[in-house]
Amino acid sequence: MRLEIAGVSWGVAETQIVREVSLSCASGSFVGLIGPNGSGKSSLLRTVYRVLQPDAGMIQLEADDVWGLSARQAARRIGVVLQEHGGEFDFSVREIVLMGRSPHKGLFDRDSAEDLAIVENALSQVGMTTFAERSFLTLSGGEKQRVLVARALAQQTCFLVLDEPTNHLDIRYQLEVLDLVRGLGVTTIAALHDLNLAALYCDQLYVLAGGQVVASGPPEAVLTPALIRSVYGVRAEVTPHPATGRLHVVYLPARADRPEGDQPGADRQGSVQRNVQTSDA
Repeated sequence: MRLEIAGVSWGVAETQIVREVSLSCASGSFVGLIGPNGSGKSSLLRTVYRVLQPDAGMIQLEADDVWGLSARQAARRIGVVLQEHGGEFDFSVREIVLMGRSPHKGLFDRDSAEDLAIVENALSQVGMTTFAERSFLTLSGGEKQRVLVARALAQQTCFLVLDEPTNHLDIRYQLEVLDLVRGLGVTTIAALHDLNLAALYCDQLYVLAGGQVVASGPPEAVLTPALIRSVYGVRAEVTPHPATGRLHVVYLPARADRPEGDQPGADRQGSVQRNVQTSDA
């Protein structure tokens, strides 16, 4: 399932949060959105999974306008995994995953044998079969995220949206969740804060700053010291990691002799526009 976003804008009152963003996700690819806090990553994703309707532009899955679909049709195509949260209701793991079958059922339909088989398969895929009767609230952060991925799988979608799925997770669970998603082979777009995780797992990156795409391309073309300096306002060294072969970012302390006015983030948007060359995906 291919995603195409063309000229999407969204804002509140007079403030544009997302400004004429265009990007594409090839079928089966893992695409990352990176950029500082407030750059528009989450807002853009919300326009994709139909929480925020764009003020302008088009979002298409294959040849279909996402906003032209019914809510049920969209839920059959788009699975969403957000930041881990505890929730307020004490559902079992199996009940949480069964919620993913809702788009395929009528309001008063009972869970069928097919539904239960799909749920068991989803739990197996994420390694949570033995947790099926456990309360969701008793799980660790990483376990909860795996259950939420299983719920998305139970929807039987061909497209996943991840909004900072590793936020607040320890290192082991960050790797487990992204390993799991990457191994599914499902077209995925994810907002990520950690540049090293983005370099390790993503096929393509889009860098947002001030609500605009300021760079795009494979990680090795995008993650440069100049871009990191311009977008994040920090110095960094970027080298291939000897174990993975993927890029590895090392952040450097601010220099004590930084000239006055050359502060991290100073004239950030202007610096981005001057220094960052956008490369096509």
